[in-house]
Amino acid sequence: MAYCAVMPALDQATKGLDPPLAVVDLAAFDHNADDLVRRSAGRPVRVASKSVRCRALLERVLARPGFAGLLCYSLREALWLSAQGTSDDLVVGYPTADRGALAELAADEVARRRITLMADSADQLDLVDEAVGSDHPELRICVDLDASWKPLAGRMHIGALRSPLHSPDQAAEFARTVLARPGFALVGAMSYEAQIAGLGDAPPGRPLRAAALRVIQRLSATELRERRGATIGQIQALTPLEFVNGGGTGSLETTAADPAVTEVTAGSGLMGPTLFDAYRRFSPRPALVYALPVVRRPGGPVATLFSGGYIASGPPGRDRAPTPHWPAGLKLSGAEGAGEVQTPVLGALAGRLRVGDRVWLRHAKAGELAERFNDYYLVENGAPARPVPTYRGEGQCFG
Repeated sequence: MAYCAVMPALDQATKGLDPPLAVVDLAAFDHNADDLVRRSAGRPVRVASKSVRCRALLERVLARPGFAGLLCYSLREALWLSAQGTSDDLVVGYPTADRGALAELAADEVARRRITLMADSADQLDLVDEAVGSDHPELRICVDLDASWKPLAGRMHIGALRSPLHSPDQAAEFARTVLARPGFALVGAMSYEAQIAGLGDAPPGRPLRAAALRVIQRLSATELRERRGATIGQIQALTPLEFVNGGGTGSLETTAADPAVTEVTAGSGLMGPTLFDAYRRFSPRPALVYALPVVRRPGGPVATLFSGGYIASGPPGRDRAPTPHWPAGLKLSGAEGAGEVQTPVLGALAGRLRVGDRVWLRHAKAGELAERFNDYYLVENGAPARPVPTYRGEGQCFG
């Protein structure tokens, strides 16, 4: 597998540390960051914090040219990152029903300047008023636009089930609702084209699926560009917007080419998880890997690792399981997969592994591994690994 050549150095840099442990190869991380900037073609890249979940890494990438602001996955996370000084530009990527966090936001003048809430219905605005009172200070709002594709006169839905605001008229009507409500300021718009950004167009061993995906993504991108442009035009006629956000790691080229978009979002591309191995347009380096110890030798070409059931969210399937990375040639057992307390690996090399040896794996998604480890070990230029806390290591869990 590509980049396995760096694994002996990562293994050596963590010598003496007991697994399970997770490592971030900073050379790969920085390479991936540079590639995201290249692919965004001059559009600022807002970092999706859920794909990182480690303040030290968020601050590292935000210090690089081409990156600006965070797309957070919860309001409490945004409040915490604001208080820590990680960023002064935080958009909450999903609507919130956290009444306590809303009260904290309304009471904090600095946070109110830094944090933008996401909304796509009047019900969400009503909840804010109920939580903090209808006379609350002005809160920043970003309208979430549905970026899914609905061919066959809307009888098909291709994309994530997110916002109900699909047509330009629906979005403009909601924008009028926000503008008419005291205590809210409409400052931005966002649309996430999951059917383009989140689906690799070169799934290995599935040429027919790959061909179908490419057609769907091309047609969807064309339709979205026209619809998003009309939508933003209608909203901008009502009020100026500070930003129009779009995209994800897998769609940076097409999103950045949309003249209606002022910034793009990416996060997974920094880490290079296995779900992002199946794209033609780019190839992130595996920056995040983790090691599990061999604790058993059941016999034959099998070695059993401790723990390892780090299954990614999403539709259940083999692509959500972790992947043995190094030593090369190992695979998971079809009968057990990655288990809660043990993970057998198979292959000729497994028969030569000894109790106490390490096996390095990659997670299917970029951010969820941080929920399993208090620390990530950062490795750079052959120096010994240095630990930095994940969100979990700082005592934070945002759901």
